Amino acid sequence: MRHRHSIGHWIFKGVAFIVIGVLAAFLFGYLVMSLWNWLMPALFALKTISYWQAIGLLLLSWLFFGRFRGGHWHRHGRHWRHRLAERWMRMSPEERDKLIQELHGHWHPHEPPSSGNAR
Repeated sequence: MRHRHSIGHWIFKGVAFIVIGVLAAFLFGYLVMSLWNWLMPALFALKTISYWQAIGLLLLSWLFFGRFRGGHWHRHGRHWRHRLAERWMRMSPEERDKLIQELHGHWHPHEPPSSGNAR
């Protein structure tokens, strides 16, 4: 019986992630190229674009509107941490110990949890 956190499991997940990412990039590039070539020449009298120009357009839009701006993700992270802290403060010591045991069992299934409270 293989353990779900074995090296082979993570290698498989990594390869699958890369393959899915490459396929998604090709699909999005083709989709952008097709939509551009269908709509933009008819609506705005623009030229058609190639597949690689569509990929460039995707990358450019990602730079302008995507992850490099980062503001939304930071606000979301603060909100999540704040909610988690509020929930932790409402827990009784027994509930906290139970949560710690459950989390430790999930992330370290073969190690016994250490005694004592987290904070």
